[in-house]
Amino acid sequence: MRRVVLSTLLASLIVSGSLFAKEEVKSQNMTQTNITMIKKSAVTHAKETAQSNRKKLVQEAIDSLKFAHQALVDLEKGEKEKATENIEKALGKLEVILAAEKAPKLLPVDGAIVIHEYAGSSKEAKAAVKLVKDFLDQGRVQQARRLLNTLQSEMDITVINLPLVSYPDALKLAAKYIHDDKADKAKEVLAIALSTFDEVTQVIPLPLLKAIDLSAAASKIAKEDKKRALAYLDAAEEQIELAEVLGYVSESTTTYRNLHKMIKGLKKEIRGKNRAEKLFEEFLTKLKEFKNKAFYSSHEEKK
Repeated sequence: MRRVVLSTLLASLIVSGSLFAKEEVKSQNMTQTNITMIKKSAVTHAKETAQSNRKKLVQEAIDSLKFAHQALVDLEKGEKEKATENIEKALGKLEVILAAEKAPKLLPVDGAIVIHEYAGSSKEAKAAVKLVKDFLDQGRVQQARRLLNTLQSEMDITVINLPLVSYPDALKLAAKYIHDDKADKAKEVLAIALSTFDEVTQVIPLPLLKAIDLSAAASKIAKEDKKRALAYLDAAEEQIELAEVLGYVSESTTTYRNLHKMIKGLKKEIRGKNRAEKLFEEFLTKLKEFKNKAFYSSHEEKK
């Protein structure tokens, strides 16, 4: 009878253990799914914010370019009077803007938002960086270049601007050449004016955006679900590590080392007395500041 009781007890323990293991796997899978969703949401939200904050395109500048282009077409046809009229219209479109006391130097006429998202881990990124260095040491520059081009995880917000410093003067010069019966020189000046733009690109590192959202999510559940909060922080730390490996720098006084130290302190507090509210607040403030100062812009004159 005792053996039967023991057998039944053991069987129930095995079943319970099996059920617990299944629940544990299910919980881990759910946490991983949530982490993936948070990271995806961070990128989506950043893109939506960038789109809503995009500089408004200046229609007058766009219309001016159309008239200037038509003037070039007119010259190709030998229609000098029409060309002159269209140049005057092109200048007229900018008259109000140029007359303003604080006239802008650049007028946005086009723009684009492009996302490059690195799908690998920080460990994989480190291995890729090492391989790039090995390729360069071996003189395999093109292989290094192709691999290096994959090592980016960012949102590039590009604005194409019409430079008011040079464009109106170019139109006036083209008009002068037409008046002086120098159509070829006028065409040359217009062609240059219609192909010279100032391109400004703002680069936003995606891993830092993901780290912020993961840390914020962890702060909301740290009291109720320690395990999941710690998993979110692990994922946030991985994103910070990835940003560092990919070479995204910041002008902030906070360093990557500081961020890693703070996140380790957070995890220690959650495992202990779990009074991490203020620590979360301080960490998120530092991380956001680091991210904001990691943004940088590149200027390029397009011809």
